[in-house]
Amino acid sequence: MATTTKIADLTGPGLTDAYGVGGTDLGIVTTAPDGRLVAVFGDTFDDAGVGGPGWRSPVVLFADPSDTGQGLRWTGSGGDPADYACQLVRHPKPGWMWKRKISTMLPADVITVGDTMYLHVMANRGLGNVLWTEILASADNGVTWERTGCEWPGDHHQGLFQQLTWCSGDDGYVYAYTTGFQRNAGLLLHRVPAGRITEPDAWEPWGFADERWAWGNPPTITIPGALGELNLRRVPGADGQPHWLLTFFNSGDYRIETLLLDRPNADLHRAPRTTVLTGCGWGEEDHASGRVAQLYGGYVVPGSTLSDLHLVVSQWNTGTNWPYRSMQFRTDVSELLG
Repeated sequence: MATTTKIADLTGPGLTDAYGVGGTDLGIVTTAPDGRLVAVFGDTFDDAGVGGPGWRSPVVLFADPSDTGQGLRWTGSGGDPADYACQLVRHPKPGWMWKRKISTMLPADVITVGDTMYLHVMANRGLGNVLWTEILASADNGVTWERTGCEWPGDHHQGLFQQLTWCSGDDGYVYAYTTGFQRNAGLLLHRVPAGRITEPDAWEPWGFADERWAWGNPPTITIPGALGELNLRRVPGADGQPHWLLTFFNSGDYRIETLLLDRPNADLHRAPRTTVLTGCGWGEEDHASGRVAQLYGGYVVPGSTLSDLHLVVSQWNTGTNWPYRSMQFRTDVSELLG
């Protein structure tokens, strides 16, 4: 297990009040075309905790990329007015179509391709009941967002195309690992040409058929498990070269883990793997040694390296509804290089 320690709370009273963010979770981070850090959060409330006024999702906060080592420093929020983190897009009105009667729209992952940012979201009717997923786009560095018309039904690939994480390669493709939102299944892998990311027919699965793995085969589970939130990123090692890192919430074993991949379609069974945070009960926490109650998420902060890896991690006390926040942890996974 990697040595992990808490750096700071990122959201909550005294931290994000200026943006109308009292209680929130997730915090999926990427770099905007203009260099700012963009963090996308899920269900958000004006007051600390879950419930009360101002329920909206997803929302964006901006951070200064120049100094993230002591915790992300917020500099603004998405939407208008700029001092209130607004819901990125209007949810479809109830009654318009039966399938559009949703309770919340939750972010899965955000990516920058050229001058455009893309956000994959899950439309839920009740937590975990995903009716469809879709891609939103921003042409102004994450301030405002629009629907692209790119959608998949919630049962696409037997429901294993809900939670998603993606990252660009050097070959013109974006690679995406996916699973269900229910944290009870393993992972699928797809790729799509970067310039066709909003074309569902352009997404190509990685699968096993005729005794071989190949692109274009029917999608096949790459690794089994009970997995939740995912984050695929390229993170530099000591040599400065980027390495593929897949971080995920392992609900079945109640911990956050990371895999070091030699390529996007690596054999995940053989990839070096380590635990970065361990779940525990309330009253048993030790954030200085990586023990966190009711943890989930695990999103890489841009600027991280394998030896100085910073992660945004969520925590929700479902018994009292506080804490309900995002935090930043630091760990060292350079041991994965062997």
